[in-house]
Amino acid sequence: MMIRILIGATLLLALIAGIGLYYLQTYAYYEEVPAELADVQFVSVVSGEAEPLAFENFMGIDADSSPLRYRACYEMPVSLAMMTETYEIADEAEPRVGPGWFDCFDAARIGADLENGTAIGFLGQKNVEYGIDRIVAVYDDGRAYAWHQINDCGEVVFDGNPAPDTCPPPPESLR
Repeated sequence: MMIRILIGATLLLALIAGIGLYYLQTYAYYEEVPAELADVQFVSVVSGEAEPLAFENFMGIDADSSPLRYRACYEMPVSLAMMTETYEIADEAEPRVGPGWFDCFDAARIGADLENGTAIGFLGQKNVEYGIDRIVAVYDDGRAYAWHQINDCGEVVFDGNPAPDTCPPPPESLR
């Protein structure tokens, strides 16, 4: 009889721990990014600097626990043709899966649309944090989806290797 109680208690504790872990990973650390604090920018092919761009209907989330948790959805009143001539294209754009409850961001669909050319990926901002770039997928109808992605410098430094000469020096905490 005592064994059954121990097994039942162990299973109950495992269930509670599993639910807690799921909640922490899916909901706990995310915060909504208010539209007035949204930082919608694109890197210019001329200056190489991020420039602000008008947007509407912004919805975004972020978390302090990881720089890769940023996701945003919005609309832009700018033509895709003008953007391809003005802003840097991100050839290696690969959206990261976000939490299921953030309905506007579907990484699988965005990734497929980037591959088949329905959407174009742009560099929104270089080194939002060291080694992390903001990437934005833009559709012809003005829909835009943003996320953070590890850049080439980040891949090298985060693996514990010294930064290549083409990269800015990493902060002390990463050396």
